Amino acid sequence: MPDKKTIARATKDKREGKSASTQAGEFVREEIDHIRQGKHGARSTRQAIAIGLSEARRAGVDLPPPKKGEASRETIKQAKRDRATAKKSGSKIAKKSSSKRARASSKALKREGRSAASRLALSKHARKSARKRSASERSAAAKKAARSKGAKERSAAARKAARTRAKNRER
Repeated sequence: MPDKKTIARATKDKREGKSASTQAGEFVREEIDHIRQGKHGARSTRQAIAIGLSEARRAGVDLPPPKKGEASRETIKQAKRDRATAKKSGSKIAKKSSSKRARASSKALKREGRSAASRLALSKHARKSARKRSASERSAAAKKAARSKGAKERSAAARKAARTRAKNRER
């Protein structure tokens, strides 16, 4: 079950007009933190992200299920079920799963490794996902990010870019 802080951050993102995937990112971040803290593990980075997205859907984030061909039939079905759960409960997480089921799933996750949330694993996953998109799609996403950043964040990013360029000139 997500922390109150995570739900608050996602709600803030929604108020600011950010996309559903940005709101869901808060839940994914929480999941990665849980793995790093040793609360449980995950078989892969993809599984850790999937758990976060599932929690986001159940918490009421209006995240559409993956399209046909993007994920397995079971995954799509589960995503639809998660969204229905949120709608049923009026944006609150509905009925908890039975204690037996909850215990079994957390026990299984505790047996999994912790390396799925490592910086290396996450960057590998990000690069792999980016490679699946075309150059124009990546460019459009970067332009949109720059537009929606705001003056304060833009100037911070510019400072960071200048520092990086200076560091690379030294080499």
